[in-house]
Amino acid sequence: MDFAFLAVVAVVTIVAVARFANKLRVAAPLILVLVGLALSYLPFVPDVEVKPEWILAGVLPPLLYSAAVNVPLVDFRRNLKAISGLSVVLVVVSSVLIGWILSTILPDLSLAAGIALGAVVSPTDAVAATSIGKRLGMPSRLVSVLEGESLVNDASALVLLRSAIAATAGTVSLWGVLGDFAYAVALAIAIGIVVGFITVRIRSRLGDPVLTTVISFAVPFIAYLPAEHFHASGVLSVVVAGLYTGHQSAKYFTAQDRISERINWRTTQFLLENGVFLLMGLELEAIVSQVEQDDLGIWSSIGLGLLTAITLIVVRIVFVGVLVWSLRRDEREALARRPRLEQVSARLEEHPTENARSAKRKAAFSRSIARRSADLDFLQREGLGWRGGAVLAWAGMRGVVTIAAAQSLPLDTPYRAELVLIAFTVAIVTLLLQGGSLPLVIRLTRVGGTDEQAAMAELAGLVEEISTVGVAALDDPQLRTDGGEPFDSAVVDRVRTSSLIRVESAAERTDAGVGPHEQFRQLRRRVLDAERDALLDARATGSYSSEVLAKAQRMLDVEESRLDGAG
Repeated sequence: MDFAFLAVVAVVTIVAVARFANKLRVAAPLILVLVGLALSYLPFVPDVEVKPEWILAGVLPPLLYSAAVNVPLVDFRRNLKAISGLSVVLVVVSSVLIGWILSTILPDLSLAAGIALGAVVSPTDAVAATSIGKRLGMPSRLVSVLEGESLVNDASALVLLRSAIAATAGTVSLWGVLGDFAYAVALAIAIGIVVGFITVRIRSRLGDPVLTTVISFAVPFIAYLPAEHFHASGVLSVVVAGLYTGHQSAKYFTAQDRISERINWRTTQFLLENGVFLLMGLELEAIVSQVEQDDLGIWSSIGLGLLTAITLIVVRIVFVGVLVWSLRRDEREALARRPRLEQVSARLEEHPTENARSAKRKAAFSRSIARRSADLDFLQREGLGWRGGAVLAWAGMRGVVTIAAAQSLPLDTPYRAELVLIAFTVAIVTLLLQGGSLPLVIRLTRVGGTDEQAAMAELAGLVEEISTVGVAALDDPQLRTDGGEPFDSAVVDRVRTSSLIRVESAAERTDAGVGPHEQFRQLRRRVLDAERDALLDARATGSYSSEVLAKAQRMLDVEESRLDGAG
């Protein structure tokens, strides 16, 4: 009963904080940490202690999957160097450096155990950073890098943590650690792709959004459990399965499946993310009580936590500086190859196609060139400069993985309670210091997102491109109904007109003022409101069956959703 009551209070607290965080212009995770910290010292609030495996195996897989399924694979590919550098190289460098510092200060702490704690505090949590950044208009490339980093660095940190714990018993060597890391990553990627491939095909054949959603909730664990069983990285397997599913959803899922999945996973992600930040604050009082019983003391542990946090911040700033320099060099070299790419594209257009096979090869090569050209346009439009690098360097907050992984340290680890408090200190300090000052850094560096008018113009161009292909399909002389009869010409003209109206509507939104299509949307919405009132009256009088009323409700909901999306 106590657990149920606490769960209800937690949900209400999370919703209330999220509701008022926007008005306070502060990220909700920062407020939740402080609220949890304050609640932990109230006498009637019991000590909260969650087993780390519940977080690592129960919370982390769906949390990572919900983030991965919404990350565009093309953005992940374009930022692969930045993401891999931050999520693998920086994690290893930070872990080793923190391990050396702590093992030097604490005489009974081995280097392997120190590296284990370094692996605990190395992975960043992008929740607070991206929530702040999106609200303040952070460029989409920075958001993509932060989200990609937080997805992958959990896997690299947990693999390194496992190897470091094994090293404390003297059972592995340096080459053993490297081999274990390579094995864990390779097998996790393979399992993630297989799970993603199989589950996407199964879900595409179910034909029921409810059944599809049920399978969707199981996918993170289907990817996580076998990977962990074979000593691979379960979290990386989940990330790969999520990326694959998100990329293939447009091809294999119905519109209703995608709408349901977005809503369900946004709700799940909201509760899990914010719940963990609230839990961080609630657990602190119990951790402090454990440290009070040991020799090192609370203030010494907090001091080491501050030293660790400062070290991590400095290392990240230096590393991001080197990374930005390397990325800018790569961008200059890539842009220098544009004339050569244009020459190859022109020659390809002139090259004749002798048969269907050569035409297929030419089309594939053309798509490859178009992708490279689009990548160059992306680099030219959203190149990562020093201002963006400053924001990226300061957005290194720690969160859920740090808290859960710290409590998974073996019970016989020297200074275990102090190490857990150090990890908590790092998480809270980075959340409050960096998270609290990140809006100021964004404003001082004057980084800005995509111009709204430019985005609308780009949308209009895309809508025109896809609509042109769609309208061209109406000119097919072999076009027939499912029954094999030709379509009525009036119906064909009506469908053609609806596509052209959509193109005009998208183009209209790039101009100032309210044009005829926006007026149509607003007027049609007024009509829908009146129709909904009539539907409610019909339901109140019981004039129609509940089944018919429900179908009419869904019909209105679909059109209202379409109009809201168009607006």
